[in-house]
Amino acid sequence: MSQLRDAAVGVRAEDLTRFLPPDGGGGRASAVLILLGESTAGPDLLLIRRSDTVREHAGFPAFPGGSLDEQDDGAVAAALREAAEETGLDPSGVSVQAQLPELFLASGGFVVTPVLAWWAQPSPVRVVDPGEVASVHRVGVGTLADPAHRFQVRHPSGFVGPAFAVDGLLVWGFTAGLVDRVLALGGWERPWDRGDCRDLDQADPRRGGNRGGR
Repeated sequence: MSQLRDAAVGVRAEDLTRFLPPDGGGGRASAVLILLGESTAGPDLLLIRRSDTVREHAGFPAFPGGSLDEQDDGAVAAALREAAEETGLDPSGVSVQAQLPELFLASGGFVVTPVLAWWAQPSPVRVVDPGEVASVHRVGVGTLADPAHRFQVRHPSGFVGPAFAVDGLLVWGFTAGLVDRVLALGGWERPWDRGDCRDLDQADPRRGGNRGGR
């Protein structure tokens, strides 16, 4: 975690994604929580799968997070509040390490601030509202870094980006791009076959490549 925290200090938006907020502002302000913890198998990352019935990014694996509310005192507060509402996380056990640069999620028009944090005192997590979240996962960093679980996907739009097949999930799009960077910046990345590129509907027939990813 220390290597990742140190790398986050000077990281630029361009180091994380090619999708940057539009010049002149605009977009819906939001935040996601990149929460790393420690399990018996090593460090892990908290992910959710959104319910199939939500309006934005239905059915997709994602980091906990969402739009900033009026009562939120910035992106950190929003990320922690959303994580608590979605997974039952106790924010008092979370040590925020860094607030990363704003990124852009074009499919929803979101300007997203990733909040990097360490789970100093882990608390039980679960699905709080099945209408919002279908499942909650603590996925091992070693599992994510395993080359057997990594490939690239090609969206019908032509977009090609990293993907992870882990814990019964296909993680792709915006979330997979951030996971990819977390592994690299944290020193966990292992060589993997970047030439293994699969059409999205091949990789995840349930979605059929018809929706944009978070």
